[in-house]
Amino acid sequence: MKIESKLAQIGSQKEPVTGAVSFPIYQSTAFRHPKLGQSTGFDYARTKSPTRSVLEEAAAELENGDAGFACSTGMAALQTVFALFGQGDHLIVSLDLYGGTYRLLEKIMSRFGVSASYVDTNDLDAISELCTPQTKAILIETPTNPLMMITDIERVAAWAKSKGLLTIVDNTLLTPFFQRPLELGADIVVHSATKYLGGHNDVLAGLIVTKGKELSEQIGFLHNSIGAVLGPQDSWLLMRGMKTLALRMERHQHNATAIANYLLAHPAVDEVYYPALPHHPGHEIQSRQSSGNTGIFSFRLKDARYVEPILANLKLIAFAESLGGVESLLTYPAVQTHADIPEEIRRKIGVDDKLLRFSVGIEHADDLIADLEQALAAAKRHVEEA
Repeated sequence: MKIESKLAQIGSQKEPVTGAVSFPIYQSTAFRHPKLGQSTGFDYARTKSPTRSVLEEAAAELENGDAGFACSTGMAALQTVFALFGQGDHLIVSLDLYGGTYRLLEKIMSRFGVSASYVDTNDLDAISELCTPQTKAILIETPTNPLMMITDIERVAAWAKSKGLLTIVDNTLLTPFFQRPLELGADIVVHSATKYLGGHNDVLAGLIVTKGKELSEQIGFLHNSIGAVLGPQDSWLLMRGMKTLALRMERHQHNATAIANYLLAHPAVDEVYYPALPHHPGHEIQSRQSSGNTGIFSFRLKDARYVEPILANLKLIAFAESLGGVESLLTYPAVQTHADIPEEIRRKIGVDDKLLRFSVGIEHADDLIADLEQALAAAKRHVEEA
């Protein structure tokens, strides 16, 4: 069955008693036992609940994994995965990284003796130099946030397997509709499901999908023990959003490609970072391992003085700090999503005061371009008059 059909049918054939096409929200936290020593399969909602289970089964099927786990947020999903590691363990992590992941590693996991080294994960020589006997896993964002760096998942996962390391891939930006890392050799996939999977800026959620029985059992134990699980109402909202993922991702990609090309030719823009563009250094790898492109990209202005008036003059596009929803959002990573990364590190990788990140929604591309055009023109006037 094609993925479009799998998405549209999430939960629709899972309720045998009434035949409800929209799977119900089971709000109960406790479940009656038929007899002593017997269970319906549901005992306590933290461990397993009917609505969340349908979502988790769908996530595993979409990513072609063995088990899925729904968490309260994307960060809760990462925390659950990081709980696999302990005192003295070391991780290799993508250099251009979401600021929240960096914060979790450097300010929380470091307290438990887990260390991380940051590197361009497409550079096997650099990765190999960082690998030590204490290294347990490699965490890859591809594309990265916000500079859209691409990693060859199959190549790196094969290297990691040869070293006995786990490969963890954050697949938030492409979703299983466009990219399935487990099919390329990864062991664990994580999502901030708040973003494209939910798609409507109205639900916080995270997902983990695992490959292999033993690893799935380990994550299942941690998921239940830590308890950062997704509630039934949010599980239902996420399933509802995922039903239209195919349609939305196609539109996000279409709009983002049109707007990226527009900005690439704009005199106020220095560079556009989007893997769909032929000049992007990761374009060939992205085309090979993914069936499409995300709806998010970043662009660098030629003058930092343009940033504030652009953000102040947006009319249709919102100046906000998320991505992946149907509404278009413009973000200033240096002071928002990546503020927890030290300035020296941010600037070294290119997250400077000229960089803006655009999460392109499903509005008409012409309207979005017109809004950018008038905001850029207003910024130009502001700078010239200053």
